[in-house]
Amino acid sequence: QVRLVESGGGLVQAGGSLRLSCAASGITFGINTMAWYRQGTGKQRELVAGITSGGRTSYTDSVKGRFTISRDNAKNTVYLQMNSLKPEDTSVYYCKVATRYDYWGQGTQVTVSS
Repeated sequence: QVRLVESGGGLVQAGGSLRLSCAASGITFGINTMAWYRQGTGKQRELVAGITSGGRTSYTDSVKGRFTISRDNAKNTVYLQMNSLKPEDTSVYYCKVATRYDYWGQGTQVTVSS
């Protein structure tokens, strides 16, 4: 059974930092892209950052220079280092792991106070 466990969310003041982690287990196929999405209240889910199996990264414009995505292939874990957080970053953050199928984490709340 595939399981994605996210951690690292919480409440932080504007300008602060958080590091999200997402550990995948039970995956029998090779993992391709790993990514982080977020969904604010009343908003559509949006792609925040992605990283390929070869380590190529991509970011949505609003987080470039502030967020860094990385992965540990030996641990099937993807990370999102978030610095210089802004109130508009407040959302539920979801990880997605793409193999033969797509798997989603349960979401972790990130709240940035002004």
